[in-house]
Amino acid sequence: MARSWKTEAVVLRSIRFGESDRILHLFTLERGRIGAIAKGARKTSSRFGARLEPLSHVDLVLHEGRGELHTVTSADLLRSHDLSRTDGYRLAVGCIGLEAVLRLFVEGDANARAFHALARYLDVLDETAPADLPATPALDPLALSLQLKLLWVAGYLPHLAGCAACGSEGPLVGFSPSEGGAVCDDCRTDAIGVTGEGFESIRALLEHSLSDAAGAAGGVRGRRDALRVIESSYEFHGGFRLRTLARRA
Repeated sequence: MARSWKTEAVVLRSIRFGESDRILHLFTLERGRIGAIAKGARKTSSRFGARLEPLSHVDLVLHEGRGELHTVTSADLLRSHDLSRTDGYRLAVGCIGLEAVLRLFVEGDANARAFHALARYLDVLDETAPADLPATPALDPLALSLQLKLLWVAGYLPHLAGCAACGSEGPLVGFSPSEGGAVCDDCRTDAIGVTGEGFESIRALLEHSLSDAAGAAGGVRGRRDALRVIESSYEFHGGFRLRTLARRA
């Protein structure tokens, strides 16, 4: 039986469909990632206006029919994040977070911790001062922090307390996604090399809040190692790479 339901959502992706509609990928508080259609959203007279653009945090009423797509019947804007959408660097960082959620979480799998992390990420991104922005979005401390936290809540928290393969205290010299964490020199068969600075950056980014990411990330070398750990985790656990991470210094 068809019914309507209400939820908070972040718009992950918006795709033109037909003459005036949009297909949306949404991350909702109630049901996780879902697909929806906003009929007539591209018409100048649409009641949705610009409320359903990527990055938007919205309050939606959705109609659940027989098909795979829900239908958006009402959309109220909670936070537009226009500042991030209209700034090239912030937009690139924001899209990294959106794509990470899109690829890590399957449809219909609600995860309130991931939803609130994404919503907070977009808020902090708006608040970040231009002087605090590094040159490369892929190495942005905020982007790295969110991705590590999303891996955590998705069940892929890297083990960093000792060697994930043999249990020794180290020294730790690499990261093995198949073992699920840091490894020592004797167990680094399929590991990527990670410096001590890299492990410190990863620990700090996991332990500190998103708003403290800039001060916790460490130097460029540590952030590069953190990014390599994130990407190897994506490839091993999900078999994907983020297109938004393709450009880097």
